[in-house]
Amino acid sequence: MTQENQTAALPLAGVRVLDFTRVVAGPFCTGMMADLGAEIMKVEPPSGDDQRFMGAVVGSVSANFEFINRNKKSIKLDLKNEEALALVKGLVEQADVVVENFRPGVTKRLGIDYASLKAINPKIIYCSISGFGQEGSMAKLPSYDVIAQAMSGFMSVTGEEGRAPVFAGDSIGDTVSGVYAAWAISTALFQRERTQQGQHLDIAMFDSLLSLLPTAVTQYQVTGVAPKRTGNRHPLSAPFGSYQAKDGYIIIAVANQILFTRLCETMGMPEILDDPRFASDSIRCENEAALRALIEGWASTYPVEEAVQLLSQAGVPASPVLDVEQALDNVQVSERQLFTQIDHPELGSFKLPEQPVKFGDVARGQQKQAPTLGADGEALLKDVLGWSDEKIRDLKARNII
Repeated sequence: MTQENQTAALPLAGVRVLDFTRVVAGPFCTGMMADLGAEIMKVEPPSGDDQRFMGAVVGSVSANFEFINRNKKSIKLDLKNEEALALVKGLVEQADVVVENFRPGVTKRLGIDYASLKAINPKIIYCSISGFGQEGSMAKLPSYDVIAQAMSGFMSVTGEEGRAPVFAGDSIGDTVSGVYAAWAISTALFQRERTQQGQHLDIAMFDSLLSLLPTAVTQYQVTGVAPKRTGNRHPLSAPFGSYQAKDGYIIIAVANQILFTRLCETMGMPEILDDPRFASDSIRCENEAALRALIEGWASTYPVEEAVQLLSQAGVPASPVLDVEQALDNVQVSERQLFTQIDHPELGSFKLPEQPVKFGDVARGQQKQAPTLGADGEALLKDVLGWSDEKIRDLKARNII
């Protein structure tokens, strides 16, 4: 690992990452690493990362881009240009990690594939993120988050019973792949400290999403029947899901007999405990409709807040269903310091996410806005490669950087 600017405060301080990623999955990964002190050298084409022009845009700034490219540095390079490619190879010599999320085959055509860069820096950790992985019959298929959700089975168990499948409310295929990539890179760096060897990491959105289906996959293996959509109820437990209260919905999660007893007592219906239709979790699941009618008959007489309070006091897991605004305003966000608020020149007051994981005494509130396109090119060439001001001015004049 590079030795510059290492501090005890940030776990990845001193790790230098050459980041060729764009849109969501790759930038989500390197954003996590940047939060923890890694120096992210984001290589963008002359037109910039596509994400700069996608999502919620204010003026010329994409809030989506700002959100996941915080704390990074940007250098603008045309990778089809021979001088730019030579420059990249110089940066590879000084890097610990390379991350890319091109379609498989593109990096080889550009000359920045693992084999080419390993020849320059044998200790490099090279991470590839794609829809279906680097090998196999599906490897070169184009993929977006929704494609991975559809192909992995994730969508098949998401949505209302008897209705069309739906995809998750946010880009779960992209983000979970980014999380797995950040985890894999950190693990590979740890292993390199022992072996002094780099390696190629292959992360697929399909694989990542399939790994998030332990209930569905085990259910299929035991029953031989592919699980179906069950809407806002659990496929194997009851009562477990959303229920109508007087002024909205509440979530009740009962997964054992002790909790079911507490629920019945809270509702003032102890007789339910002797009803053979509700004798066990599996039997309750079979008679979920009848049980739901009883629960909603009780819950509909209380506002959401009061119903949740009564259940929580009895030790029954329950909650309201918050929208995004309510979740952001929740006391959990402020008490756990989940966001840093910055003053952005175009977005105004803007919240950047902190890592959900707390690392000991690592301070929060230090997040920095995403870089403008190519903003750090000159500084990176001077600080990382030691190039002269004259040489850098020449490259800039010829639009190489």
